[in-house]
Amino acid sequence: MSDLRVANLKGKRPGSAPSLPDGAVVTGVATATSFDGNVIGNVTGNVIGNSNITGTTGTFAGNVSVGGVLTYEDVTNIDSVGLVTARSGIKIGAGQSVSAVSGIVTYYGDGSQLTGIESGVVNFVASGAIANGQTVVINTDGTVSTIARSGSDTPIVGSPTLFESAGVDDISSAYDSTNGKVVIAYKDTGNSNYGTAIVGTVSGSNITFGTPVVFASATTNSVSATYDSNSGKVVIVYRDDGNSDYGTAIVGTVSGTSISFGSEVVFHSGTTNDIHITYDSTNQKVVIVYRDTGNSNYGKAIVGTVSGTSISFGSESNFHNADTRLIDVAYDSSNNRVVIVYSDYGNSYHATAVVGTVSGTSISFGSDVVFNAANSSQSIAITYDSTNSKVVVAYQDTANSEYGTAIVGTVSGTSISFGSEVVFESAQSGQMSISYDSVDQKIVIAYRDYANSNYGTVIVGTVSGTSISFGSPNVFETAETNGTSMAFDSGNVKMIIGYKDNGNSNYGTCFVFGATSKTTNLTTENYIGIAAEAISNGATGKITVVGGINSGQTGLTTAQKYFVQPTGTLATSAGSPSVVAGTAISDTKIVVQKS
Repeated sequence: MSDLRVANLKGKRPGSAPSLPDGAVVTGVATATSFDGNVIGNVTGNVIGNSNITGTTGTFAGNVSVGGVLTYEDVTNIDSVGLVTARSGIKIGAGQSVSAVSGIVTYYGDGSQLTGIESGVVNFVASGAIANGQTVVINTDGTVSTIARSGSDTPIVGSPTLFESAGVDDISSAYDSTNGKVVIAYKDTGNSNYGTAIVGTVSGSNITFGTPVVFASATTNSVSATYDSNSGKVVIVYRDDGNSDYGTAIVGTVSGTSISFGSEVVFHSGTTNDIHITYDSTNQKVVIVYRDTGNSNYGKAIVGTVSGTSISFGSESNFHNADTRLIDVAYDSSNNRVVIVYSDYGNSYHATAVVGTVSGTSISFGSDVVFNAANSSQSIAITYDSTNSKVVVAYQDTANSEYGTAIVGTVSGTSISFGSEVVFESAQSGQMSISYDSVDQKIVIAYRDYANSNYGTVIVGTVSGTSISFGSPNVFETAETNGTSMAFDSGNVKMIIGYKDNGNSNYGTCFVFGATSKTTNLTTENYIGIAAEAISNGATGKITVVGGINSGQTGLTTAQKYFVQPTGTLATSAGSPSVVAGTAISDTKIVVQKS
């Protein structure tokens, strides 16, 4: 059929457009002012109507308006110079990505189905390798580095500071890691021998104190303190001479620069001596060890559970059925064991250790192990090296001219073995205390050096395998000292050493000690955020900055504010300097903030 040109395709009178039968096919060009019915084939010009148009391709020089639904399944690209509005959703095939978006994508919804969206993430070049989830600072050249400490191993000895302007005795210290405070408990001989505690705040190499608070209005002896990190409380144990010398415990709550206490609770209804306490972080219990004077001086232990401002106890257990003196205790968190050391008066005063296992509110023990078979080992103290999973014992070795000596112990099951003894002071030494700096990974021992006018002295040791080596002694008090006690402030990476200054009317005194001279690269201004991925040295990688959410964390407490520590770790108390890291929104995610 040739081209058909008519005014319209309706009408039957002569002169009007011819009427074609249904199904007529025009193989040329059909030109008309209107069509009524289906049009199949190529169309040039405007098509206006209510019927269907079916075709394989189409080109439109102007706008296309669709009043109903436009459905298509084979579109591979949409190129829009304006806004694209999708009212029911945009679906991108699995494994595909959205790229080259130069404008703004606005999303309306709760975001629960969005993945791969990175808000608050900026690329930086790493100076040094950075692990995913590590806190970082920005350097002056625009690169970023992990927060860490560096410097020399030379110790720092602060100046003596009074915490009690009166005579003191039976000093014990604990570090409240939640509040970033040190608590010193003691017998205040200037106030009727009352049990007293005071809160200290470390800043650099200095410490300041709040007001002393009486926790027992009676003569107290054998005071010992620990911090229960599960309950966020300080637990102090002592002999209450105002109550028949019973073994007693009390729970303290730090607030600012003060401390308040609950009610006293008796854990042993008999004369109690050589009392010491430690915290079992695995079972979230405190373990108290003591000498039961009313039962042939047997060594005993009991497990306590803190609840609110009170404490309850299980049943007492004997760890040694003979005269037991000079008791101390530490908790081995790697093996989930309590290690008790003591002088066995029932066995020629040998220095002995025993391993305890907490189960519920009870504790059981392995066999005694002698680590020094002297006739009278004295002044025994123990701590736990969490880096090397070892306990370290310091003591006065009477079999070797009463030299200051240390030994490394390894727990295995319910037993313990020891390396060789190492002398740290080749002179008569006593009044020892020992603690572990978990940041610089150093053992710190404070003692009275009898060969040097009884001066207060401190020395730093490093554990290697089953042995320990020491640096040079450092005098911290040029007068006779007694009753040293230590607590490690991990937020400030300082050891707080308390003692009775015999050269100053026995006043309660302490000083801040740094096992090394290392300093942090963290300042109050250069904290930039947290690594969102692992970045190798010199490579470019993602850092979650202020306002972003970092998901590279573990063990966080939801809704808790965290601070960056001088070592780069996160903690709930401020370090030095005080820098806010952000607020946890789950146990693995933190919203990065900055103070």
